[in-house]
Amino acid sequence: MLDFEKPIVELEGKVRELRKLMEGNAELDLADEIARLEQRAARLLAQTYARLTPWQKTQVARHPDRPHTSDYIAQLIEDFTPLAGDRLYGEDTAMMGGVGRFRGRSVVVIGQEKGRETEDRVRHNFGMARPEGYRKAQRLMRLAERFGMPVLTFVDTPGAHPGVGAEERGQAEAIARAIETCLDLRVPIIATVIGEGGSGGAIAIATADRVLMLEHAIYSVISPEGCAAILWRSADKAAEAAGALRLTAQDLHGFGLVDEVVEEPVGGAHRAPQTTITRVGEAIARHLEELEAISGEELRAARRRRFLAMGTAA
Repeated sequence: MLDFEKPIVELEGKVRELRKLMEGNAELDLADEIARLEQRAARLLAQTYARLTPWQKTQVARHPDRPHTSDYIAQLIEDFTPLAGDRLYGEDTAMMGGVGRFRGRSVVVIGQEKGRETEDRVRHNFGMARPEGYRKAQRLMRLAERFGMPVLTFVDTPGAHPGVGAEERGQAEAIARAIETCLDLRVPIIATVIGEGGSGGAIAIATADRVLMLEHAIYSVISPEGCAAILWRSADKAAEAAGALRLTAQDLHGFGLVDEVVEEPVGGAHRAPQTTITRVGEAIARHLEELEAISGEELRAARRRRFLAMGTAA
């Protein structure tokens, strides 16, 4: 439960209590009261999520019950075959990847996976990939180009792993090479920011022809906590930093950095994962159909122009 959701959760809790009372006493009729509370909860939920602050959106983007990359793969990709390793060092479970079929099309899928339970999250390193993860992504992108398959990526990471071992194995170089590979491909690339899009760890697999973003996802050069620690030397200023970073999907779409904001169900993706995944699938299919009509050379040239122009004066 998120802090700002407490009034909503309390109302939903009262509804559950009244339902249990009715189940235990057949003569007790609380239907009208239950309906009134449900309407009030639904109204409060809609009002709350219609005016989320950037910091609240950050909290929603990090909600553990939001659908993860593994969920999107399970529901959108048929016959998915995971491929492991970078052929240089080893496997990185923070970065999922493999081949499968999306609505009849053969595709390569790449994405960060945070994991759910504590043990699973540790195994996936909380979605923070090491150099071998980004080199695996490069390998799979080149595989996609070789066989003419579109690339679908799902971005959900607080950032690349900052450990000593990762730095020793060339974290910055691996990220830069992944971005370079994205820019060089002659097949369609569609990236979807499904939760957190953190720094170079995100853009390494999001340098795409189309960048989609869920309504309550975030995408930024640094986390609000990291920004606050640098500017104010205190993580207590994270909420203020979140507003200054302009990290919401709405901000980024306004800047032209994101092509489409995919609407989430009322109350966020964590309340209706299946509906969210379906909407993302529809958006990907629509953009993929447009991109497949463009030649590989034109895709590559347009992608490079787009990203190299970012940040320059109009």
